[in-house]
Amino acid sequence: MLFSFPLIIFVGVGMLLLSSLKILQEYEKGVIFRLGRLIGAKGPGLVVIIPYIDRMVKVSLRVVTTDVPPQDVVTKDNVSIQVNAVLLFRVVDPIKAINNVESFLDATYQYAQTTLRSVLGSVELDEVLAEREALNKRIQEILDHHTDPWGVKVTAVEIKQVDLPKEMQRAMAGQAEAERQRRAKVINAAGEAQAAEKLTEAAAKLQQFPAAIQLRYLQTLQEIASENNSTTIFPVPIDLFRPFIDRLHSKPEV
Repeated sequence: MLFSFPLIIFVGVGMLLLSSLKILQEYEKGVIFRLGRLIGAKGPGLVVIIPYIDRMVKVSLRVVTTDVPPQDVVTKDNVSIQVNAVLLFRVVDPIKAINNVESFLDATYQYAQTTLRSVLGSVELDEVLAEREALNKRIQEILDHHTDPWGVKVTAVEIKQVDLPKEMQRAMAGQAEAERQRRAKVINAAGEAQAAEKLTEAAAKLQQFPAAIQLRYLQTLQEIASENNSTTIFPVPIDLFRPFIDRLHSKPEV
């Protein structure tokens, strides 16, 4: 028994020494409390604490990605939608993250839901659908401002999906179809206007050169002859009859 007592002491001291050594990864920080009082943050690497006197809380500094579940939102123009998003944040001050809030993960997660509903409820549906990047930036700035006392940096907020009611989807589909028809009519009218302008220019040039009119007649006859028509109409230029018409008009009255 005399030899076993020093062995027990040696083993006990060794266990105390081992329990006083903590290894933190490169992405971790350890917030140290000594007898309940905050003494600072240490790490990464080997950290020595006093067993049963010091308490260390590990904090990961990596980016946390979490999904914000679908939220029921009523937009400014009274349209009920469901919106979900993804939230990216990380701890930049581990002391604030442990000492200023009970659970920075839950606090950031819950505040992200309320901010998402608040921001999207203050805009109209068209802005939710068309200005998504601006809304993402706005939500991110609001969250980042409120989580700064917790030592949390919100790096990004992305709206993933916007679910519309069935009747709203049908109305928007009809609006899109009407818009496509309007654009088609505008393009068609613009084409007709350009064609009319070109035809006017062509007619003015043909009027200046009567021989060109004859060539155009011959080309038209060739196009008609190439088709399987039972009846062929030959256009007769009015210039062939012009000498007779001029002689008739120049004949003296009796």
